[in-house]
Amino acid sequence: EVQLVESGGGLVQPGGSLKLSCAASGFTFDDYAIGWFRQAPGMEREGVVCFSSGSGDTYYSDSVKGRFTISTDNAKNTMYLQMNNLKPEDTAVYYCAADYGYRGGYLPDAVEFAYWGQGTQVTVSS
Repeated sequence: EVQLVESGGGLVQPGGSLKLSCAASGFTFDDYAIGWFRQAPGMEREGVVCFSSGSGDTYYSDSVKGRFTISTDNAKNTMYLQMNNLKPEDTAVYYCAADYGYRGGYLPDAVEFAYWGQGTQVTVSS
């Protein structure tokens, strides 16, 4: 059974940093694509970054490119999202996600990913 559990959200001032973690079980990063998505109040869930080990490609949304970085620790089966220079518009619930079918090549819509964590709130405010 695929399970994803996020942690690391919180309140941070503009310009600050946070690192989100997502502990995965039931699959390996070699076999599944992984990604981070976010959903702000009243907005649709949007892709932040996705990675496919099959293609080796990583896709970031333009709004976070150069500020956010996805990484994995395969020994711990954990993925991370390092977020730097945070802005108020980054405020959202952040979700990690996994999918067997996504093969990379573009930043996917949320409907294309099958497995989801419970979400963690990130608030950027002074």
